[in-house]
Amino acid sequence: MQSGSETTVRVTHHDRVLEITVRGDVDYDECDLLRAAWEQADEVALPTTVVDLSGVTFGDSGLLNALLDAERRHRDSARAFVLLGPLQRGVVRLLTLSGTLEHFTITDSRAAAFERRTG
Repeated sequence: MQSGSETTVRVTHHDRVLEITVRGDVDYDECDLLRAAWEQADEVALPTTVVDLSGVTFGDSGLLNALLDAERRHRDSARAFVLLGPLQRGVVRLLTLSGTLEHFTITDSRAAAFERRTG
C-alpha cells in the first residue's frame, strides 16, 4: 500500500505473526493505509501483530489514534499488538506527550516482538 507521499505500509504474513511495516510521514492523510492494515490483521487474526515503526519519520494525532484503535481491537480479541522500533524521536515525543507511551508494548528487538504472545 502506498499513498501519494513517500509513506508506505507493507503487510507480511508469517507463521503466527502479521508484520506491518510503516515508513515515512504518517498524518491524517495516510491513516487510510493504516486502517486497511488493521482490517487485514483482523481478517487473518494471527496471535500477534507487530507494527514496525522504526522508519516513521513523523506522526501526528492521526497516527496516534490509528495505533490506539489497533491496540484496542487486538486487546478485545485477545491478540498481542507490539510496536517495533527503535522509534524515531518524533514518534516517542508523540506517545510521551499524549501520555500513551506506556500503553503500548514496545521493543527494539524483532526477535522479541515475534515471540510476544497474549496472556
